Amino acid sequence: MDESGTKDPRTQIVRADGTVTDLDHLYVLVGVSLFEMRWFKFEAYLNGLKLALAERIRRTDHERLDLCQCEVKSVCVRIPKRRRAHPFLGRLTDGELQHLVDAYYGQLAYHAMRIFAVVIDKRHLHDFMDEEKLHRKAYELLIERVEWFMRKEHGRHKALMVLDDTSRQMNASLAMKHSFFQREGTSSGARISHIVELPMFVASELSNGVQLADLCAYSVYRAFADEDLQYEFFRRIEGSLYRAPDRLGPQVEGLKVFPDDSPLVDVARDWCTERARAGLNE
Repeated sequence: MDESGTKDPRTQIVRADGTVTDLDHLYVLVGVSLFEMRWFKFEAYLNGLKLALAERIRRTDHERLDLCQCEVKSVCVRIPKRRRAHPFLGRLTDGELQHLVDAYYGQLAYHAMRIFAVVIDKRHLHDFMDEEKLHRKAYELLIERVEWFMRKEHGRHKALMVLDDTSRQMNASLAMKHSFFQREGTSSGARISHIVELPMFVASELSNGVQLADLCAYSVYRAFADEDLQYEFFRRIEGSLYRAPDRLGPQVEGLKVFPDDSPLVDVARDWCTERARAGLNE
């Protein structure tokens, strides 16, 4: 799992001189599923690509890089200035970078991975929402979708939630809320019985799964920020958003927009309808 956008619930700030600055109005949390027996092959393939590129950099630039320095970060992939400052991505040619990013996205279909995405529209939140509450709400909505997926598709298994290690306070807050959901259920009444008792927090540079979730999270973020679900990189992942195989109609269980009065709900609904219609036409 990883996020895109900021946890700050504010959408505007008023500066000392009275001017108003607009802030990021979306927060996106995305999870990608990977069956445990495929985890090793997934990591080995992507690490092999990175190590081969690191060896090329050693030969041509005389710079030795550890694998943990070869993190793929969406912000660096999409912003040249940030990429140039990255010890690994900044030394890749355009072709090498494209090949590496394509390899990440290609894992979705190769390993039959499913995507679960929560889009929080901060413009329509209540005033009591702070950073921790915002993150916990996004997490609650996401694990509801994972629970539904596990019940329908893998009833004899349990999911392990692997998240980017952010801060001790945020990790503890989320872990305690996770434990609460296990005991009491979510606010919508969903019982959590197919997810292990505590989430696992890892440094993103050590997990290709978190890095893939980061790429997918930005793809979702950009599509909804522009209200354009024809965005190229959203189109690359849309087929992996979870939809129950026996579900009739346009609903896609792997995508949730919150709160319900956000106009982005209609954007998502229209996309779901178009996607269902395209599937019927095929």
